[in-house]
Amino acid sequence: MKRWLSFLLTGLIAFTTACSGSPAAGGGGQKEVLQIGALYPLTGSSALLGDESYRGAELAVKLRNQNGGVAGGKTVELIKTDAPDANAAQAEADRLITQKGVKLILGSYSSSISFAASEVTERNGVLYWELGAVSDQVTERGYKYVMRTNPPASHFSRIEIDYIKDVVAEKLGKNPSDLRIGIVHEDSLYGTTVAEFVKKYAEEANLKLATIQPYNLKSVDLSSVVLNVKEAKPDVLIGVSYLNDAILFWRQAKELGLDVPVFIGTGGGHTMSDFQKALGKDVDGILNVDFPQYEINKEYTPGLDDFVKLYKDTYGEEPRSGHSLANFMGTNVLLDVIDQVGDIDPDKLREAAMNYKLEPGKTATGWGIQFDEKGQNKLGQPYVHQWIDGKLVVVWPKGAALKEVTLPLPKWSERQ
Repeated sequence: MKRWLSFLLTGLIAFTTACSGSPAAGGGGQKEVLQIGALYPLTGSSALLGDESYRGAELAVKLRNQNGGVAGGKTVELIKTDAPDANAAQAEADRLITQKGVKLILGSYSSSISFAASEVTERNGVLYWELGAVSDQVTERGYKYVMRTNPPASHFSRIEIDYIKDVVAEKLGKNPSDLRIGIVHEDSLYGTTVAEFVKKYAEEANLKLATIQPYNLKSVDLSSVVLNVKEAKPDVLIGVSYLNDAILFWRQAKELGLDVPVFIGTGGGHTMSDFQKALGKDVDGILNVDFPQYEINKEYTPGLDDFVKLYKDTYGEEPRSGHSLANFMGTNVLLDVIDQVGDIDPDKLREAAMNYKLEPGKTATGWGIQFDEKGQNKLGQPYVHQWIDGKLVVVWPKGAALKEVTLPLPKWSERQ
């Protein structure tokens, strides 16, 4: 009942925390401070989405502390840590454990970072709470101390293929088996995992794969990739990119005249407001399968408007992507679990998390919560969005959608 009371009082949902057990002076006495490591890429190529993700966790902690803390008044503190790559992730996770004494680390947005850091936490019996990295391998290794609230890459790929079969084919006036599917992806763990599942599900659905084009995330010229895609002539192109490479690909697609009837991004850079700012009206019509964004049926996402207000009051701007929202929601769940346990004990937290359940449509993301034996939340699903007049609008599933999708994309020669 306490969980639901908190929800009604704040207009948001659940809660988040972690621990060091250090005392802090405050008011008429001392409060125990529970420290949680917060491991994100805050510099480097993933910094924008890394920082946006961190903001979500930071807001959840800020809100909980304002409402009295956790476990009878304990204050939560995030130890903010920069991990721009896998090597740094391992080093920083080790530092947080050995020097700061943390028993709980959250993060991390990047699959490569999550995969590396969670190896360190597992060896040390420290709980790793993932809020944004999507590679299935993060939770498929049989680790005891890894929990993830967001959906994995396989869910993204499944949604993409289902949407192509159920919606896109009809919009293009073709049978699904006649469609030509292309994949273009950065070649880190994130892009590779999504592409592998797209290939798997496409083959199972008897969809034709016209081309698969991997590229290095740090590439400064994707013209050869664009030309290869152009030669393959896909009806639907699925892209997996971070921000800079997503912008680069689309600029060079325009320069080289690559026209595709349907383009489906897979989160990452295709979600960011900076993607739209860089490309302007050229983004309109692009689809994106991702965490829920902000143009969505609010009846399905209670507390979303309150989150946006808190974000704007804190940072002086609109949220830059749904990554902050996903991290906020997942951190709230963690805080709620900590509140039940009373402190940060990895084994007790995992046990409490495994018994934690929340129905879909009851959180600010619309996701439910139910962890499987591997620590993966089974009730978090990506949504299909479309860039419409500079905004990323949910178009599928129907319960969360605000508008009907418009396809195909206009050719470059037809755009104003």
